[in-house]
Amino acid sequence: MAAPQTLCRSVLYVPASKARALEKVGTLDVDSVIFDLEDAVAPAEKASARETLARVLDAGDFGHRQRIVRINGTDTEWGDADACAVAGMKCDAVLLPKAEDRGQVEHVAALVPGTPVWCMMETPRGVLNAPGIGALPPVEGFVLGTNDLAKEIGCATGGDRMAMMTALQTVLLAARTTGIACVDGVYNAFRDEDGFRAECEQGRALGMDGKTLIHPAQVGVANAVFAPGDAETELARRQIEAYEDAIARGEAVAVVDGRIVENLHVETARAVLAKAEAIHERAVA
Repeated sequence: MAAPQTLCRSVLYVPASKARALEKVGTLDVDSVIFDLEDAVAPAEKASARETLARVLDAGDFGHRQRIVRINGTDTEWGDADACAVAGMKCDAVLLPKAEDRGQVEHVAALVPGTPVWCMMETPRGVLNAPGIGALPPVEGFVLGTNDLAKEIGCATGGDRMAMMTALQTVLLAARTTGIACVDGVYNAFRDEDGFRAECEQGRALGMDGKTLIHPAQVGVANAVFAPGDAETELARRQIEAYEDAIARGEAVAVVDGRIVENLHVETARAVLAKAEAIHERAVA
């Protein structure tokens, strides 16, 4: 689970070339924003998009929203210029597309000193190298690029996503090994709320920290699904209380609702309450 101060239940892609869309972000109840200089920007607009984004980030009030800038790949004519521009922007992280090896990440990190790096995991090579990439000190998060990943693997998309489950879980395991965030890929049919909710629920069940979004209409569902519910937080409180009472009696385990509660369950319960508290504090701020 991501640290409470870096909630990423909802992570919305916004084209960096669209000033109106950029300015609207401050009105949305979204945890994080990916300001996109890559796929969402036409080649002829790459340079002007950098300027537009820098201006909006400098002038805008984005509140709690984490500001992540996705640059073009380091193998393109725009990648290094994007990274150098990001180094002077008011943002929280840079997002490297198609991250495949440590060298790529280290190259970008050197261009944005002091800025955290997030990595798009969207190729087979990137997935297989995820543990080494995630272990690099500048890296603070993975974002699944499920559309590109499906294309590269040659597998089916949609449905239960079993065709790419090995890749999803490999990246997630690498993130958990290194203690960084892991955000699920997009759901393309943004008008299909039931399908979107089901995929969010699957992502949360797997252990994802949140969902990348392609439309503001998806924000509410993502925020709700990736937040602890009332029943979950109440159970967490009861587990902690029961375990602490057991320890006070000199016992190593407790029983709640007919189930054993050990130290590992209490750690999970505390994480649930920490996330719920972070969401509450954000709501009342």
